[in-house]
Amino acid sequence: MVTHSDGIIVSASGVSTPIETNGHPVEEVVKSLPADFYTEFLSDAAKIRKPSPIRGLFPLENKPGVISLLAGKPNDAMFPFKSLSFNITTPTDPSQEQSISLSGKDLSAGLQYGPTGGLPRLLKWFIGLQTLSHGRKSGEGWSLSMGSGSQDLIYKAVSALVNPGDAVLVESPVYAGVIPMFKSLHCEQIEIETDANGVCSHSLRDILENWPIGKPKPKVFYTVPYGCNPTGMTATVERRKEVLQLAREHNFLILEDDPYFYLYFGKAARPPSYFQLELDEPEVGRVIRFDSFSKILSAGIRMGFASGPKPIIDAIDLHTASANLQSSSLIQAITLALVEEWGYANFFAHTQAVAEFYRKKRDVFESALNAHLSGLAEWCTPEAGMFFWFKLLLSPNHTPGVDEGDSEDLIRTKAYENGVLALPGTVFLPNGRKTSFVRASFSLCTEEQVNEALKRLRDVLLKERGQA
Repeated sequence: MVTHSDGIIVSASGVSTPIETNGHPVEEVVKSLPADFYTEFLSDAAKIRKPSPIRGLFPLENKPGVISLLAGKPNDAMFPFKSLSFNITTPTDPSQEQSISLSGKDLSAGLQYGPTGGLPRLLKWFIGLQTLSHGRKSGEGWSLSMGSGSQDLIYKAVSALVNPGDAVLVESPVYAGVIPMFKSLHCEQIEIETDANGVCSHSLRDILENWPIGKPKPKVFYTVPYGCNPTGMTATVERRKEVLQLAREHNFLILEDDPYFYLYFGKAARPPSYFQLELDEPEVGRVIRFDSFSKILSAGIRMGFASGPKPIIDAIDLHTASANLQSSSLIQAITLALVEEWGYANFFAHTQAVAEFYRKKRDVFESALNAHLSGLAEWCTPEAGMFFWFKLLLSPNHTPGVDEGDSEDLIRTKAYENGVLALPGTVFLPNGRKTSFVRASFSLCTEEQVNEALKRLRDVLLKERGQA
């Protein structure tokens, strides 16, 4: 396995390996699933969506000599913005700042309606990023589209793939933001258990191999493979490979929601993504990947992008064209100016600094857990992301696996009354059962605040256990 200097995987065993032909290296051909393979995966809503009669013709405006009377674009001469400038930190020396300006054609592109999938130069930059980060190259049957944050794109992907009442596979505990998506479609959410090594692929296999005869199998599996929200777990390579094998055996697509990919701070090399690992499969095209800049540039800019089989990305774009036309051109132009100024090397230097920042925050939080909740809670150390997932030992006579209690009332009411706010684990369980787990974020609080919060939680827990 070869890695970039910041730990980004450039290639893995069996990925685009050069082979010799008559003494000359030839790149191994990647086989992708045909476009018509995805017809059965598309939802009824996706199948009836048609291209916008206006936006679908935008590319024709680019032909030299054409005079376009097509779109109702406002004349940018009437836009009051003439230039924008902002300062950014230098990735290799955060004490230094750089100034970036937007004007002329670059600003005009940011102020005007743009292509549904995104500004072409930014799309090209993101495709290059996927090549460096995941070993994926253009020409492998996949494409890329931008959205207003990855949540926007996940919602549209779910809409494109899931019909009302469908069964869907979701890791459990799961990111709470997707539960309402599936509930609004009245889906049967099939929970796949997870542990410290990520999704339990043996549990997924058992469910699929014992699926009721005559009942349609799920078409999608949703997972957050690095620093999962809420558990903080990162799936091992072995688990990921088995999930990919099961996707091929049982014919489902993997929704790889990955906002914490660049927030990996484990001691071992970062495992390859599903998007990369599928290059080792007989064919590619079962992974739809969602990336986010919220954790590494700004949460407020709402910049995300989806990478996956072209027919699925096209379906997402059709939804965008009718729902919100496109993601913000101005945000795209600002992002483009930044990443072009940095280049890939400085971008990776920045993400490495971000990961190191959160590693230190994790260490502070775990030190406080040991100081205040040792013997009162159990947890695994996260290797990515921004969360600790810990089990409260609500009874002094704790017996593992036997009615471990429910953290909801203690966290929602008693802990809050004592001045500490966290999330009870039940909100991350698709079917809402009781659990003694709690999710706590370590991204914002100072060391002093963390210690005080866990001291307050300890006081509440001791009182609950009758030991105050």
